[in-house]
Amino acid sequence: MLIGEVSRRSGVSARMLRHYESLGLVRPSGRTGSGYREYSGDDIRRIFHVESLRSLGLSLREIGRALDDPGFTPAALVADLIRQARDRIAAETELLTWLRRVDAAEPAGWKDVLQTVALLQALGAQSAGVRQRAALSSADEVPAPVGALVEAVLGETEPNVAGALRWALARSGEAAGPALLARGLGSPVIAVRERAVRSLAEIPGAETTARLRDALADPDVTVRGHAALALGTRGVFDAVPTLIDMIVAGRNDTDAADALGMLAIDAVTTDQIAAGLVDRLAHGTTDAAARGRLTQALADIPGSTASRALVELSHDEDRAVALTAAYLLRLRDMR
Repeated sequence: MLIGEVSRRSGVSARMLRHYESLGLVRPSGRTGSGYREYSGDDIRRIFHVESLRSLGLSLREIGRALDDPGFTPAALVADLIRQARDRIAAETELLTWLRRVDAAEPAGWKDVLQTVALLQALGAQSAGVRQRAALSSADEVPAPVGALVEAVLGETEPNVAGALRWALARSGEAAGPALLARGLGSPVIAVRERAVRSLAEIPGAETTARLRDALADPDVTVRGHAALALGTRGVFDAVPTLIDMIVAGRNDTDAADALGMLAIDAVTTDQIAAGLVDRLAHGTTDAAARGRLTQALADIPGSTASRALVELSHDEDRAVALTAAYLLRLRDMR
């Protein structure tokens, strides 16, 4: 079979077939009387073998080794090809993400594109100062795509930069922000879930409140605590049990007590909060420090239930608890 017909049947150009011949990959078995290349059936099968291996990403040199070395084992080469393919996919995925973020910024011209790219690069810089300045500038100078801000805040470990990113995200007013942050709540990494809930806490609205309610069920106490403090300031009574747990454990207990005081807005809620504190005093803990914190928490809870509890506690066997309760009663009498 002459080269033209081989090219038509195989789909490999005559030029490429000549290149294969020059490399020794596929040599035509014969020549016609006029000197034209003539390919046998075995030659054509080898052409298809070459093309099959090329489709896997092998170089022509690697293909030659694979076809001509009887001792060649493909395992290591295939493993390397898998690694290379993964690297290419990762690079292409990163590029696609950047392109989508530039597109989300709705650039009006190339200047806007370049500014957005510069901002994205700054958000991923090694220097914490550069990242912080990028976060602060994104609120006014060059609006950052919300996806980039969310990714940055979920991965940021430097407190000052994280604070700037949370501020920028809250200032952005993007409706997609809470939903993107909520994905962070599903992370297996506790630190990521904590960053997500702290960011949600700074964004007002019913959607973020709903996401924070979900975070009350998080298995990590720190994540639950951030959610409870945020919900307490939003008047969500569901946060009460977690806030009381925080007081008992001594984790942000002062903030938790303040949040309970903010939730005590009517007779029903004040009595329920006071009853929860009293129950933990009576049955929940024997630790002296914890009982002292629970007693102090009653100070900001109005109503008769809290007052009666303080009267009883003023006669407590623990002198520190008794003195604290007596002092708080005097303060209540002075109001």
